[in-house]
Amino acid sequence: MRFHDAENVHQACAYPALVDALARFHLEETELVDEQLLAQPAAKSGEDILFLRSAWQRGRALGTKVITGFWNNPSTNGHPAVHAIYCLFDGETGRPLAVIDGTALTLRKTAADSALGASYLARLGITRMLMVGAGAMAPHLIQAHKAMRPSIREVAVWNRTKEKAEAVIAGLDQEPAMKGVTLSVADDLAAAVGRADLISSATRTNEPIIKGAWLTPGTHLDLVGAFKPDMRETDDDAIRRCSIFVNSRQSTIEHIGEIATPLRSGVITEDQILADHFDLARGDHPGRSGAKEITLFKNGGGGHLDLMTARFVVEGDSREADAATPAQ
Repeated sequence: MRFHDAENVHQACAYPALVDALARFHLEETELVDEQLLAQPAAKSGEDILFLRSAWQRGRALGTKVITGFWNNPSTNGHPAVHAIYCLFDGETGRPLAVIDGTALTLRKTAADSALGASYLARLGITRMLMVGAGAMAPHLIQAHKAMRPSIREVAVWNRTKEKAEAVIAGLDQEPAMKGVTLSVADDLAAAVGRADLISSATRTNEPIIKGAWLTPGTHLDLVGAFKPDMRETDDDAIRRCSIFVNSRQSTIEHIGEIATPLRSGVITEDQILADHFDLARGDHPGRSGAKEITLFKNGGGGHLDLMTARFVVEGDSREADAATPAQ
């Protein structure tokens, strides 16, 4: 059994190789996906949590991501609020295969999942991307989208705290993959949304910040941030105007406010959710239907994606071993 630290995970999960692998893994079945949440009152305020997210592909692999959320950490002891590890097991014998840094795995699989969505839904030849939010996900989402749409030549970052957007830009400016890309901070969100070909949003907002009235024909909207029933990044107008896709019907439709709230209020019906990644990977839906279509992809995560990405990390050992073996 091997331990894969964060550096190893980032090296193993290069874009677009991981994106291509996720497309391939979506051709397989994931029979079981489940979650369990334990919570205790925190010492100061709120709750500390232990969250388990599991998935099982019979005969192939099974695994669990174990996540802790101690929200008072940053202000009390300087530690991050969230930590995670992933445990991967063989699907035939149950034998432990690997323990993987769960934070790095989450960053990579989330960005690759969104980039896979854009590979089906964003127009070819797009040049302008807007990143809404400047958290840990932002640099990964930008680089993953750039890997799948190399025509991108301009990236703007908007954040409520301008200094954080500037920090994302400064970090990206050192990345070889971003060479030749003009990087800037967006001051006016409405204008930046209207100008972008691809918008990726990863914020923790409960109130919509992206308005449907701002979207222009042909835009692709990648929504990552909302992950709870009371969270939304877009308003009802955006939901009405867009062709709606999700990464997984099982993990998204009933549990995340971005989709669940307009469903409950009657803004949309479930048949307006056109496809998920399983449908798109298998060719059951063609994806974008025209140059003027406004597409919306809700990245809702899920244990199946953690399992797919963990398999890709561990299979990287086999790829390296094969590459190092001299030809006979």
